[in-house]
Order: sequence, then structure tokens, then C-alpha cells
Amino acid sequence: MATTEQKTELVETLKGPRYYRVRLWGYGGEAAYMNVNKETYDFWKPITEENGDSDLVNYMISAEDEDFDFEDIDSVPESANFMVDDEGDPRPWYEHHNEFSHQNGVSYDAARIDVEEVDSDDYMSNHVADVVEGSDLNELLDKVEEDSNYEIESKDWGEAELFEEQGEYVLQFYSSEKGTFFDGIIETVGNFDIKKLKAVINEYPNGEDIVDGLLYDGVDIENQGGDTSGKGYSAYLWKN
Repeated sequence: MATTEQKTELVETLKGPRYYRVRLWGYGGEAAYMNVNKETYDFWKPITEENGDSDLVNYMISAEDEDFDFEDIDSVPESANFMVDDEGDPRPWYEHHNEFSHQNGVSYDAARIDVEEVDSDDYMSNHVADVVEGSDLNELLDKVEEDSNYEIESKDWGEAELFEEQGEYVLQFYSSEKGTFFDGIIETVGNFDIKKLKAVINEYPNGEDIVDGLLYDGVDIENQGGDTSGKGYSAYLWKN
């Protein structure tokens, strides 16, 4: 039987503060959504449909130094030279002058979650114990809602204002990546409670659901960064 001193120590331990590191990992990427004009769409759309997006990708990643290596075209007409801003300066794809939305995160359908207790809120804090190991985020949150008879909402869907500036002709540049997209630490009183975790998810114009953030007990968890490796570039054009 525990002594009074041991019971007091246990109570103090449970009261906190306690620290937990939350990681989201899997497949996702960084995407830039930009408005383009009709001339750009009319030039590039047939090329990508016939030959794929290799020339369009090459044009976009090489626009700053104009060191192009095209396979199926010789040059880009001025009317379709959309990587150059109004001052005549070429821009990188991740800082495009006509961008209306930028996304960088893990795909909700391909997200895994780890939760571990750590000994402080420092980025280099030490591991104490595993709480959740590699669980499918979608399945985990669905189970939380189901177990609560849907009284708990573990997902926050959609911010329409993200795409209010979307025009008639849209281009998405996508850097596909794999790895950790979210790494944050929360401070609690008592044990980590999965029922207090909520994912902020947005459906982007290409139809992909991306986890844009996490909350615990209604408070945003700061994303201290991730560690991903690139798997390739792609570019898509469409007309709304």
C-alpha cells in the first residue's frame, strides 16, 4: 500500500505541469495556388495535356535565372510568361505575385500521429513515455467522435475565405513531400486527453484535404517545424 508521502507525490505529478510532443507525419507537400490569364491557360493547357507537365514545371522552377531546359517547346510567348510580375521581375513559384493561397502540410488521408510525454517544453526536451504511436489520424479522430456519440467534434473543417480571390483560370504548383509536417509541444495539467485534440482541416482548390493545424483544449498548438524530403514537382491548370 502506498504511503501518504507516495500518494502526495503521485497527486503532484498528475497535477502538472505535464508536457507532450505531438507530431504529424506522412505524405503531403507544399502548394502554391495562383491566378493566371487566359493566354497563359490557352498556351500551357494543351501542352500539359499532350506531353505532361515537365516543361511547365521546368519553366516555373527556372524562371528566376531563365535557365530553361524544355523538352517539347522552344520558348514561352510573352503573353504566357506568367512568372514575371508587372515590374518585369521573375518570381519564384513559392512567392508568386498572383498567388491567392499557399498550403504546406500533411494530407489528412495520409496523416499519422505520434504523441509522447516529454520532460519540458523545450524543443530538445527528453522523451518520458509514448502515448500514441503512429496511429492513423483519420481513424483516431473518427473513433473519438464515435465513442462520444458525436458529442465531441474532433475536426474543424474549412475556411472559405482562403480562396475568395480565386479567379477563372488557376494554376497549382505542388512540391510533393514525405516526412514530419507538424511538431509541437503542449502543456497540460494531468494526463494527455485525446478527446481534447482537434485537427484544423481545409479542402484546397485541387480537392485535397490538408491538416493546417492542431488545437488542444481549444488552444492552438504552435508548430515548431518539421522535417520532410521532396518527392518531386507537379503543376496543374484548370478553368473554373
